[in-house]
Amino acid sequence: MNCILYTAADVEGIERATVETVSPEGVEARDGWLLAFDSGTIGRAKSAVPLSHAFGDPQVIAPIEARYAKHGVPAQFRLPDIANFAAMRVALASAGYRGDRLSLVQIAAAIAVRALVENPEVTTADKTDHAWGRVFLGDGFDPVDGASRVKALSRAPDAVYASVRDGDGAIAAGAASFGHGWASIHAMRTALARRREGLAGRILSALAQVALDRGYERIFLQVEENNEGAQSLYARAGFANAWRYAYWHRA
Repeated sequence: MNCILYTAADVEGIERATVETVSPEGVEARDGWLLAFDSGTIGRAKSAVPLSHAFGDPQVIAPIEARYAKHGVPAQFRLPDIANFAAMRVALASAGYRGDRLSLVQIAAAIAVRALVENPEVTTADKTDHAWGRVFLGDGFDPVDGASRVKALSRAPDAVYASVRDGDGAIAAGAASFGHGWASIHAMRTALARRREGLAGRILSALAQVALDRGYERIFLQVEENNEGAQSLYARAGFANAWRYAYWHRA
């Protein structure tokens, strides 16, 4: 996997921004990790993530497991797929964990993303509304997961919600949050019957404009590795891979 260079400060900023955006019900900081606790379906809102890629120490596993046990939920680790975490991955596998749901963290210059569509014609607001949320509950989507995402993302601090409208409803949606030096894109969703119309590109471009207006020059997003359609769009918008991660949970 080809990756662009990123700094230690980038890692911490991106991970802190990610956890804030998915607004888990509880968060704890422990020994260079963020532990997120949530009853919803978003993996990033209910997993432990390191704030540094310097070294994955297997000795943190047991204390982190104990904190999740205290909250009455199973431990889950979101680990970067890099050599520095090899020993931790081995230890987790030996303890009955498995890593799956490979995802990519991608970074782009906001000005490049803005250039994707000349005139996006997108509605933006600082709060969600019924039409925005309905995009996640449409035909072909898991209604439980959709409702969980709408609930969590509606709580995100300092967020902007974008949608493409068709009459009184919305046919595509997305959100951006701002903090820790980054604009972050989340919740990209297009109604199944309206895909391949360039709607997601319009959402991306409009959110990039908001980022630029607020003085943010860099954007990150996270996308599942097997989502080739989304990755193709993001590549056209100037996004490149920073790192890959997997969720480690008990089989």
